[in-house]
Amino acid sequence: MGLAIEHKFSLSVYLWGLICGLVSGVAAAKFQYGWMIGIAMFLIIDKVVMALIKELPPDIEEERLILRKAFFGWFLFWLYFTMLSYTLMVNFQPQFYSNQSLLYKLTQNGTVMG
Repeated sequence: MGLAIEHKFSLSVYLWGLICGLVSGVAAAKFQYGWMIGIAMFLIIDKVVMALIKELPPDIEEERLILRKAFFGWFLFWLYFTMLSYTLMVNFQPQFYSNQSLLYKLTQNGTVMG
C-alpha cells in the first residue's frame, strides 16, 4: 500500500521547494542576489519530479505542465525556507524601537507583564 501518485507528486514538489529555499537563503546571505539561484532551480522542477516519481498524475497530461501545476506549492515552500535559512545565516537580532512593545517585554523580562 503506497502513496497515490498525486501525493507523490505533491511531496516531490514540496521537497524541491525546501531544497531550493535552503540554497536561496544561504546564497542570499553570502551575496546580494543569491536568492535568485532558487528561482532558477525552479526551472528544472520537471526533471526533478520525473526523477522522483517516474509517472505523472492523471490531471497532468505532459511533462511541460509540471511547471504550471507545481508553482504555488513550490513557491510557498521556497519562500518559507529562503527566509528561514537567510535569517539563521545572518544571525538576525530584532531591533526594538520602544521598550513598551510586546516583543521587547517578552525578550527582556520573559513575560508580558512587568
